[in-house]
Amino acid sequence: MSSEDDDPIIQEIDVYLAKSLADKLYLFQYPVRPAAMTYDVAHLSAKIKPKQQKVEVELAIDSMSPNYCRSKGEQIALNVDGTTTEESNTYSTKLMDKQTFSSIQATTNTSRYAAAVFRKGELHLTPLHGILQLRPSFSYLDKADSKHREREAANEGGDSSQDEAEEDVKQITVRFSRPESEQARQRRVQSYEFLQKKHAEEPWVHLHYYGLKDSRSEHERQYLFCQFTGMAENTELVKSPSEYLAMLMPPPVEEEFAKPVCPSNVLSMAQLRSLPLGDQVRTLMKNVKVMPFANLMGFLGHGTDSTAVLRCIQQVAMLVQGNWVIKSDVLYPKDSCSPHSGVPAEVLCRGRDYVMWKFTQERWVERKAVAAVVKLPPEDVKDFMEQMSVTRINRGWEFLLPHDGEFIKKHPDVAQRQHMLWMGIQAKLEKVFKLSKEDMMPKKQNPQPGSVVVSGEQLVTKARENVRENYSVLERELQQRHRAQSQDLGAVRVKQEPLSDGEEPMDTSSSAGHNNAAVNGLYSDDSSRDSVNGPCLPRTHATPTQELRDFVSSIFRKHFVLTLSELKRLFNLHLASLPPGHSLFSGISDRLLQETVLDSKCKQILVPFPPQSSAEADEQKVFALWEMGDSFDQHRQLLLEIFMKNYRVRRNLIQGKLTQEFGDNVTKTDLDRLLKECCVSYGGMWYLKGTVQS
Repeated sequence: MSSEDDDPIIQEIDVYLAKSLADKLYLFQYPVRPAAMTYDVAHLSAKIKPKQQKVEVELAIDSMSPNYCRSKGEQIALNVDGTTTEESNTYSTKLMDKQTFSSIQATTNTSRYAAAVFRKGELHLTPLHGILQLRPSFSYLDKADSKHREREAANEGGDSSQDEAEEDVKQITVRFSRPESEQARQRRVQSYEFLQKKHAEEPWVHLHYYGLKDSRSEHERQYLFCQFTGMAENTELVKSPSEYLAMLMPPPVEEEFAKPVCPSNVLSMAQLRSLPLGDQVRTLMKNVKVMPFANLMGFLGHGTDSTAVLRCIQQVAMLVQGNWVIKSDVLYPKDSCSPHSGVPAEVLCRGRDYVMWKFTQERWVERKAVAAVVKLPPEDVKDFMEQMSVTRINRGWEFLLPHDGEFIKKHPDVAQRQHMLWMGIQAKLEKVFKLSKEDMMPKKQNPQPGSVVVSGEQLVTKARENVRENYSVLERELQQRHRAQSQDLGAVRVKQEPLSDGEEPMDTSSSAGHNNAAVNGLYSDDSSRDSVNGPCLPRTHATPTQELRDFVSSIFRKHFVLTLSELKRLFNLHLASLPPGHSLFSGISDRLLQETVLDSKCKQILVPFPPQSSAEADEQKVFALWEMGDSFDQHRQLLLEIFMKNYRVRRNLIQGKLTQEFGDNVTKTDLDRLLKECCVSYGGMWYLKGTVQS
């Protein structure tokens, strides 16, 4: 009761239902103009097709206005009507002095809409028969085009002679049509041409237009008020509680009656926005294939959270040149195949990923070069290219959209994460297609005169090629750090003697130490501080974070043996799974990563690669877990010492060494476990993980 006392009834208003204009009242909307700019000009004519609820209104154009271009108006009238003077001409004054407005239905169901008039404390409602939106019609352009075609046909016909006309006589074959079946008749009735023909058959009903202040308009406006205000005439508004509740909550209606008639592969914007956000993004990307983020936000409507959209788009698309391209596994689901050649979806995804990766490196791609690598049918390769690029004569295939640098500047964390995902895909493509270093390098583009095009990937690759770190230098630096830490723990104090007049104090600042290290060759090249996940800022004393130590420890307890190249790939994948802004996103140099490995009970295994090996510098740096704290440490260390002297060995040699060192306690199960943890077999020989060349 207290809540009802706080919300008292201020006024009661009687509501009446007027029916005089219930079947004749239309609401006209003019969406191309704001409400303040009305069409205060002469209305020349009006007509309507009642069944279709289609209206056309002709409005005069003020040709005397200073904003009216008279020469353009005369030219349009000449194009539409020609030079002849006929009653059927659109513009009788030889000047475009009028325009036609044509209507479309804003909604097909107007049962919920009514026009209301409030007078003397009474509210009178009149149901609307239709809601129409009127826009300018450009049918005069179609008429001008048809006039132009008629003139061209007349000119061509005038040049031909009678003899040529007789030669054009052709034989006509007469056929008798079969009786139309019921299914064929239904298809014909539902066809677009049949519906257009039926609409054209309905005659126009010409109307008289009366202005807003005309006496006839005032008379018709009185019909908006209920003529009988007695209770007996308004029984529609007097309902029992159960009937009123049923009106507020009507029983569910089958959706098939309200759905628009659309093909099965077409989704209207109203249906699209009724889906969850993730399904909206997936549906749009599957239809468009390539889209900038700004366009995607425009399709999703106002008020959509851009952060949520970014989270959804990364699940179904990849970033290519600042634009989003649908993922291959979304476009080609598992257990599906190519509609052109029947190639399985897994093979299609690999080929399409290669095309996408090429466009991350270059603006232009050659179709023949792609086909030579992916080795797929030409129809599938062409399908890949057409989804994300356009062909240019004598230049190849250019990416469909311009580079969106604004998105990358606005969302650097997303761009960084996508870059790491692409690095993982690149490593996978190298193994699948057996690509060489030259194949993975972007080709030189033909820049415009006066400009130099150098990609960021080229700069990074060039910097990493200049890095040649020495294992002994790393060991010596690590030992120096351990000795420095032990000295700090010892807290040794040195007695300070007073300085003589000719002596100067020793510079013990951190900058001096840094310069000293540079003189000794420790940081002689800036590229030695190259970052795994981006440019690394110079540090006076770079120490690994606990997160980095935990990652290195866990990854080596899982894989036991890793090359530096594979370790960096796994680290990039780990960074891609972290939330934006994580502490690990700060620059982690290769040197810091290797120091963390050596400080995590691991050791570098100097495998003697053969001289003809094509392994890169990062692939020849092999690290292994040296101490794990279990009973297999001694067995594992002996195995790793074998590979310090041999690039590849046979199983019986490993078994003989273990038996010689540990006796008969080494079982076949122990040997199998040891080889599974640290080695791979190829051609009857055993190699350390990551050292065998494909």
